[in-house]
Amino acid sequence: MDARIADMVRRGADEALDALYVRYADEIQGVAFLIVRDRFDAEDVMADTLISAWRGGRELRDPAALRGWLLRIATNRALSIRRRRRDVRLVETLEVPTADSTGPLAARMALLAAIDDLPLEMRAAVVLHYFADLTVDDVASTLGKSPNTIKSQLRVALGRLRAAHAEIGDRRFHDVG
Repeated sequence: MDARIADMVRRGADEALDALYVRYADEIQGVAFLIVRDRFDAEDVMADTLISAWRGGRELRDPAALRGWLLRIATNRALSIRRRRRDVRLVETLEVPTADSTGPLAARMALLAAIDDLPLEMRAAVVLHYFADLTVDDVASTLGKSPNTIKSQLRVALGRLRAAHAEIGDRRFHDVG
């Protein structure tokens, strides 16, 4: 399926944009949200990414690299947005059930807050590796860093996340090899 979509994108076919949306919109928006932490900005990143890919499809040299190419575009756009608003702190109003401060919702919110506290590039590495399930080499390629730098960022990030939320007991993150 990805090869067919990549072929449509490379040819500039009109139906390629719809195919990109159906296949990749949710993942791109999810990655963008975890970086920018704003739903509307994440939607903009997703739309801009898909339109840019559709318009610039001839740049895609390797059809097998379509997903990574899309995530690279999205990550770069999301990082750009975050850099532009570095001085602006987001304030979110959430009503959190207080009856169970150890339940899955509380654990998820604590994890998201800990990810928010990571430096921007480190956060992007964590999101791409653990959320988008990219390999360390693919994360390095996406962020323009060496694999060793990404491994180091992931180790430091995981250490910070574990230290900040040792009481959660969330074992979803594992050491990077």
